[in-house]
Amino acid sequence: FTSLRDGPQCFSSKEASPDHFWLLNTSMEGFKLILGSGSASRKEILGEMGLEFEVLKADIDERAIRHEDPATLVSILGNKKADAILERMNSHGVPEYEGEVFLLTGDQVVVHNGKILEKPLDEKEARTFIEGYNRAPARTVGSIVITNVKTGERFESLDTAEVYFHEIPGEVIDKLIEEGEVFYCAGGLKVEDPLVSRYVDHIAGSMDSVMGLSKAIVEQLLKKAMESASAAKVV
Repeated sequence: FTSLRDGPQCFSSKEASPDHFWLLNTSMEGFKLILGSGSASRKEILGEMGLEFEVLKADIDERAIRHEDPATLVSILGNKKADAILERMNSHGVPEYEGEVFLLTGDQVVVHNGKILEKPLDEKEARTFIEGYNRAPARTVGSIVITNVKTGERFESLDTAEVYFHEIPGEVIDKLIEEGEVFYCAGGLKVEDPLVSRYVDHIAGSMDSVMGLSKAIVEQLLKKAMESASAAKVV
């Protein structure tokens, strides 16, 4: 269950139109999708795509896994999460299912002034992160990994976006910390929050990429996984 097909690939999040996501949902008949994440944003994005899915969270110590390159780090974490969930599924037995079962995992970090930022550990760190976006843009770096649970074949892509801000007032930062959602987001960055979105100047990339799951890339990877599974049955 640890094979990796062709290594990480970089797909543009502009290559697919949301208008066509219903085609993917139609072609998902006979396939089961598992989201290997408890992220509310990722659940919301898959829901917007019209995809049905179950949730299984990976039990790994993310902070014990380090790498100086953000793209490599999120790739390692996305694959480690898949490994952990597959191990758990295998130990409990994979439920019988007529079609293919695909597992979606991934990870995201924020890069700011050359430094990798993960979820803030405390109020002080959250404040430092958010105040920093007043001086330089935040770049999100994420991985998306689709694993065929039955064959172990994997399809992976990296996705990046960059967020430029107007100055975020101190009282807004106080409110964000008080609400607490920033502690569940890489870099304390929750652009979709109305408190934050009004201070966004522009985004180089897509909003769903910033939120941690590009719809276009999910569609591309699932289609590749389904095509590969179908081709294997023909041989």
